[in-house]
Amino acid sequence: MKGSPKPIITADQIRHRVGELAEEISRDFQGRELTVIGVLKGAFVFMSDLVRQVRSPLRCDFLRVESYDNQGKSGTVRLEFDLTQPIEGQDVLLVEDILDTGKTLRFILDHLAAKKPKSLNVCCLLDKGLVPDLRKQVRYVGFKIEPAYVVGYGLDLAGLYRELPYIGCMDPSEAGISSSRKE
Repeated sequence: MKGSPKPIITADQIRHRVGELAEEISRDFQGRELTVIGVLKGAFVFMSDLVRQVRSPLRCDFLRVESYDNQGKSGTVRLEFDLTQPIEGQDVLLVEDILDTGKTLRFILDHLAAKKPKSLNVCCLLDKGLVPDLRKQVRYVGFKIEPAYVVGYGLDLAGLYRELPYIGCMDPSEAGISSSRKE
């Protein structure tokens, strides 16, 4: 593998901001039970750090969607793995890694809304600022970033770099591998 990511958000910055987000969520859902849903695979590291700091009773679940074809091109969004628990009548917080085009998030929000939760909010680690019409649903944002290909802290490039404790910018062509991002 060639190339290495250029750090744009440090592990300390992430740790600090995740703590702030957990504090906001704890305050907003004080005394209420929360169902936290992570979007696999990119949000698993972020969700893990976040839920351990939220001071509200909560349960966790996951779903997985696919929005890229075998050549790494954006295609039709489809559900690959659905929730294992019902969410009807519950306060739901969807945890997503990155908001890019909004296509995948819209699909997930429609899918979850059909399950009739009491409330449905989104906590997104990274926002590229490209989708202003989703502002009302994306209640919590970790960092606003410039449009770029980012890896680390759960985000990947062809399955690699998820283990990095920071978020870095990378040109997929420099790495000599094709993208598999599921945004």
